[in-house]
Amino acid sequence: MVERADLIISAGKIVTSTGASQSPLTGRDFGRVTVINDGAVAIASGKILAMGKRDEVEKLYPLEQARRVIDAPGKTVTPGFIDPHTHTVFGGSREDEFALRISGVPYLEILQKGGGILDTVRATRAMPYQDLLEKSRRHLDRMLLGGTTTAEIKSGYGLDLETEIKMLQVIKQLDKEHVMDLEPTFLGAHAIPREYRDRPDDFLDFMAEEVLPRVAQAELAKNCDIFCEEGIFNIEQSRRLLQKAQELGFDIRFHADEMVSLGGAQLAAELGARSADHLLKISREGMQAMAEKGVVATLLPATPFTLMKDEYAPAREMIEAGVAVALASDFNPGSCPTHSLPLVMTLACLQMKLTPEEALNGVTINAAHSLGKAGEMGSIEAGKRGDLVIWDAPNHRFLPYHYGTNLVDTVVKNGRVVVQKGKLKEG
Repeated sequence: MVERADLIISAGKIVTSTGASQSPLTGRDFGRVTVINDGAVAIASGKILAMGKRDEVEKLYPLEQARRVIDAPGKTVTPGFIDPHTHTVFGGSREDEFALRISGVPYLEILQKGGGILDTVRATRAMPYQDLLEKSRRHLDRMLLGGTTTAEIKSGYGLDLETEIKMLQVIKQLDKEHVMDLEPTFLGAHAIPREYRDRPDDFLDFMAEEVLPRVAQAELAKNCDIFCEEGIFNIEQSRRLLQKAQELGFDIRFHADEMVSLGGAQLAAELGARSADHLLKISREGMQAMAEKGVVATLLPATPFTLMKDEYAPAREMIEAGVAVALASDFNPGSCPTHSLPLVMTLACLQMKLTPEEALNGVTINAAHSLGKAGEMGSIEAGKRGDLVIWDAPNHRFLPYHYGTNLVDTVVKNGRVVVQKGKLKEG
């Protein structure tokens, strides 16, 4: 046993899932959390040593021997939040599109007229690498300030070889420089670029035969994703690209059944995807297939909220069907420009009827399973990374209830305090 802790945190409440590292929480278990009143967490060398009642932890790791002690009476400690679906690296901004949607112009119509994703593609292709790096770093800082300690980031605003590589290189560099852990995903098939507007199959051939192998060779991404949607890429096109990705060693993530029920959930199950995302139009057959194959449903309630939709993913039906549910921000410049997972929790509760406990598990342990990282993060348990958030909140239910205000007091990443009193800590 380590003789002393580098950091001991004591707090009014510690809230986490426990015993769910082998498989994601489903059904009734999804709503279960462990709440420890007057608890403590001991950390050394970036890993959690012990978690439990304060007096029990202090017997193992005396406070006077710890290198640092944080006492947080009246506050709540949770695992660091994990965001398993973001589009953080991009050029430009699309507030004009926001105004168009308010006036009644549908999202797909904006895209078909060269706006939406294609507008961001133009801006991202034109932005120099260093500028893109600095802009993306600022976004990560905002995520960290909101309690997010790990995030998946997709490419997909290049739709060509040069820019897709540039985006993935930015993600790789940020993973080295930033305190957050980043999970890179290749999303070259995010839309059909103007130069291939009438030749989607040729574009997919280009992505599958030229770009994807380059990404694999350079080890720039662990995952491959595609936007499977009516008017973009159909089921057969998606299967073709994703099977090629699997041959090259990529894990599969999948934009599926967001606007039309195409059978994307079934394809995700067929291919053994780690995650199928969005799923507003998922069928019962799709739910059953995902449950049987253990595909995580990563739901993004801030996106239909931003797009002013009345319909959200049928989370309660998925949970009843035995599907594992995770939550993510979908942070992007157009359809969901928010960094905030606490806001996502609020929307999940209010619009999809998740309980606060389910919402918390959705942004921690099940989000970790969505990324294949539940063995190292997503809960406060011995042996896992010391990724914690101290919230200026009396309990975990206060987080989605008291929306619109950042309640983060302290963020600990790999055992190091990186946000203190709501501000980024230098060095």
